[in-house]
Amino acid sequence: MLKALNEQITKELFSAYFYLGIAAYFKRIGFEGFATWMEAQAEEEFGHAIRIYDYVFERGGAVELEKIERPKQEFESPLKAFEAVYLHEVGVTESIYKLVDIAEEEKDRATYQFLQWFVEEQVEEEATTKAIVDKLRIIGDNPHGLFMLDRELGARAPKFRSMLLQPTG
Repeated sequence: MLKALNEQITKELFSAYFYLGIAAYFKRIGFEGFATWMEAQAEEEFGHAIRIYDYVFERGGAVELEKIERPKQEFESPLKAFEAVYLHEVGVTESIYKLVDIAEEEKDRATYQFLQWFVEEQVEEEATTKAIVDKLRIIGDNPHGLFMLDRELGARAPKFRSMLLQPTG
């Protein structure tokens, strides 16, 4: 179980890196709202990693951080980027389900209960990203639709950056 939780920490940290890579793509092509949404998502994924990190220590385990691979930063279109996001979230869901299976096999009830938050979170993650993909498919190449969705998604701002930029003292 400990080995699998450590692997999941790395996967969650990669997810944060993955979202930052896509944010960089959107910034480069002028979609600040999409970039902001991705940055907020990166923060959320980092939070997931920290949640597991803390849990491992609470249970008396040791955290072993692994190398994180370089994420993709080029896409053919906003739709292709969000399709990659949706598929990524489906993969994360599968990974969480494997953790649940291990917890069940090992009769690790505490970890099983801990993981239920992630199971629920992944339902939300998949639904949210699928809804964005669906909207982008409807919009197609329509610049007005793309800019409207960009503005809508930009309303979800990352919190960590604003905390870092606050004046101290």
